[in-house]
Amino acid sequence: MFDYLELLTIENVKYIALLVAQILAIMLPLFGAVAYLTLAERKVIGWMQLRVGPSTVGPWGLGQPIADAVKLMFKEVVMPGVANKATYLIAPIMVFVPALMAWAVIPFDKGIVMSDINLGVMYLLAVSSLGIYGILLAGWASNSKYPFLGAVRSGAQMVSYEVSMGLVVLSVILLSGSMNLTEVVENQRGMWHMIPLFPMFIVFIISILAETNRAPFDLPEAEAELVAGYNVEYGAMGFALFFLGEYANMILMSAMTAVLFMGGWLPPIDIAPFNMIPGFLWFFAKIAFVLFVFLWTRATFPRYRYDQLMRLGWKIFLPFTLIWLVGQASFMKFVMGV
Repeated sequence: MFDYLELLTIENVKYIALLVAQILAIMLPLFGAVAYLTLAERKVIGWMQLRVGPSTVGPWGLGQPIADAVKLMFKEVVMPGVANKATYLIAPIMVFVPALMAWAVIPFDKGIVMSDINLGVMYLLAVSSLGIYGILLAGWASNSKYPFLGAVRSGAQMVSYEVSMGLVVLSVILLSGSMNLTEVVENQRGMWHMIPLFPMFIVFIISILAETNRAPFDLPEAEAELVAGYNVEYGAMGFALFFLGEYANMILMSAMTAVLFMGGWLPPIDIAPFNMIPGFLWFFAKIAFVLFVFLWTRATFPRYRYDQLMRLGWKIFLPFTLIWLVGQASFMKFVMGV
């Protein structure tokens, strides 16, 4: 019989302790960012609509996310009697966990990345696509019409926009010549990818709005038609996990945008005083900018109809990205000789 105690060496214990420390160093600030992104959203949209937003819990309303978390933690868990109980309980976890796993390959600064793998781009695409399984399971396990319709809508929406999103990412891989995220960022010294690939950048921004079910593509949760869609039968911590998963995905997609198109940790101009600012601060500033676009879009644009959403994905984005990718590959092969 294998003696597992042989694995308990000082080197292995140090390795595991370092791994746990790295995970906590990423996860704890991320939880805080998710909590306060909800406050920032309510504040920004409030200002855009000439309201003050949350302002009574703590100074400037800073205690509001904590109050919301405590309320959801102590609410009674009510499960529909006809639900498939095991699947019903697992579904919110399957939405939340993939949004955390993807951060393993995101480079925060030069040399500051948990796992600098060569297929980082493919890992990101694969892991960010797993959350939809949690939504589909939640809609099915609730055994109710509105959650089921919301889940089906979300699945169709995810498939529709992932195709064109994948083609956009392929254009970035072609330009940088690598699927390693650190090398993708280093390739943007001198010029960010968003400049030569500006039309694809716009397609990517619109696609991540659809991927995260955010306005104006929040049709899986359309209150007027589906009450709240796939999570209508959830309350307490189950609902909180869906909520946290959605906001964690927003931050993840913003980080992807910063890495693939906006130079990651690189300053906009490589001269003083811009290059004196630490790279991770530039990275966080770019994430904050893309998150502001999420909030601004929600406050500005009305919700699309479902047929409009499908037409945009299949009849406009898919042909456009396909033609662009073929044109870019041909240009790089026959004109640039790459």
